[in-house]
Amino acid sequence: MTSNETASYDLTILVPVYNEEDNMAALSSRLAAYLPRAKMSSCVLFINDGSTDRSGERIREACAGHEGFFYIELSCNTGLSSALKAGMDQVRSPYLAYIDADLQTAPEELDLLTPYLGDYELVTGVRARRKDTGFKKIQSRIANGFRRMMIKDGARDTGCPLKVMRADMARALPFFKGMHRFFPALIQLEGGRVKQIDVSHFPRVAGVSKFNLRNRLISPFVDCLAVRWMQKRHIAYKVKADNLRHD
Repeated sequence: MTSNETASYDLTILVPVYNEEDNMAALSSRLAAYLPRAKMSSCVLFINDGSTDRSGERIREACAGHEGFFYIELSCNTGLSSALKAGMDQVRSPYLAYIDADLQTAPEELDLLTPYLGDYELVTGVRARRKDTGFKKIQSRIANGFRRMMIKDGARDTGCPLKVMRADMARALPFFKGMHRFFPALIQLEGGRVKQIDVSHFPRVAGVSKFNLRNRLISPFVDCLAVRWMQKRHIAYKVKADNLRHD
């Protein structure tokens, strides 16, 4: 596996970006202030998911001005799950984190999650006192309830964009559009352990949400059926012994 500069860090923070030019200055400042005092040696990897505004320009400016800032740029918009997959494939640090570019969660609160990485393969935030509209909250409540009933992952808030996990296990997960909502179930499918921690949530102050009724409510219902199928058909094995030579 080819190495890159993220191998010099313990944690790589993935930040998918799609048309967030108005948020980039505040986001870059917050991340730059956080990195020197983070509990784990950390860097940032922006994934420009085919933005059509000036987000790409803002990302390159941020990376030129801050140590530990890196980016990849996708040729076209692929969606959040694909952007995360692209980032995960590049990470060479032992652990990775994920945070949205909208600053509705705080990068500093990754420090609430990382202390548990020794005992859990995934540590995920749960948005306490959400600052979304009532309609969004109702949609999320319905989707979360349906997901828990269908796949029994025990996750309270899979939509929270503040997560840390082992990079090798993240790369081993089955990926599909919408899979970012099912990290707990997929980690559990691979035998991993999940920890949930309450984190803060803030109103969006710039840009617009990329989610709507279809991709917040309807698509997750369909995706639940796919995950339930995977749970029932999953193959798991452990090698007891071998005489192969290992590097």
